[in-house]
Amino acid sequence: MKIWSRGFEDGASIPGEFAFAVPATSGHVALSSNRNPHLAWDGVPAGTRSFALIIHDPDVPSRGDDVNQEGRVVPADLPRVDFFHLSLVDLAPETREIAAGALSDGVTVHGKPGPAGPLASRTGVNDYTGWFAGDAQMAGDYYGYDGPCPPWNDSLVHRYVFTLYALDCASAPVSGRFTGQQLRDAIASHVLAHASLMGRYTLNPALR
Repeated sequence: MKIWSRGFEDGASIPGEFAFAVPATSGHVALSSNRNPHLAWDGVPAGTRSFALIIHDPDVPSRGDDVNQEGRVVPADLPRVDFFHLSLVDLAPETREIAAGALSDGVTVHGKPGPAGPLASRTGVNDYTGWFAGDAQMAGDYYGYDGPCPPWNDSLVHRYVFTLYALDCASAPVSGRFTGQQLRDAIASHVLAHASLMGRYTLNPALR
């Protein structure tokens, strides 16, 4: 199975239109158009009954001490953890493409609704749910896709991995308010094939 995008090449930079934030003309960052990129795939195995799509950043700092702090830098050698930007399930087995902007088009303060999602799918909460939990202006359950927004002072360019899973079940064995890790665990024994696409993004002006 193979997955690709018309929005960026595998291993290349992700355009700002597909990010949650972009560099600001004044200050550090500004909210972006937050559109999901186009995705397409082929080479689907026989017996596929649905697809799941997970987008995650494996380069998120494991500690927040230095994150977005003036006069400080997040060191590249700091241990990193996963941050989930999308957990989507129950795409029909005949689906071969997701249009740009079909899952998200703009930042939705307090999060998009769910779990019912576009294209007759279901979506889990992404990790902006936890990130904004203490911010009264932004807090909420962030369902669906929300794009890259790495720390503007991180010395590491972040990777964003788009992984499509062909499943042997018509409906993924998750329900209600599920997370990316819960989805990973739930579908582990149902995967017939998977394919990944990786893009890079940074808000650090020294790395752009």
